[in-house]
Amino acid sequence: MDEGFFQRVYGVVQQIPRGSVTTYGQIARMIGEPRKARYVGFAMHASPGVAGGVPCHRVVFADGSLAPGFAFGGADEQRRMLEDEGVAFLPSGKVDLRRYGWPQTNDPKAGERP
Repeated sequence: MDEGFFQRVYGVVQQIPRGSVTTYGQIARMIGEPRKARYVGFAMHASPGVAGGVPCHRVVFADGSLAPGFAFGGADEQRRMLEDEGVAFLPSGKVDLRRYGWPQTNDPKAGERP
């Protein structure tokens, strides 16, 4: 992937408000690359992180689960960072995308996989 792709991803991730999350796929769609969710993950792994202005902990999988290889300390650290921002977790350990998803959606199936 080229540097321009990563920068477009970071530009979107920098807009995610505190206390909200979005998905790899949603970011891919927002930058006009709907089939490149996996590449968004590559960008998150290579990002400068929160200290670099990229709150990559706010990016989760389409079902609301956390990335097991979260680049800055693992899924436990990602969960801690989100909880510090007021994000609550379902009993399944997933984020409720209907409640915390950004941008907000009226889709009742948001966060569910077919």
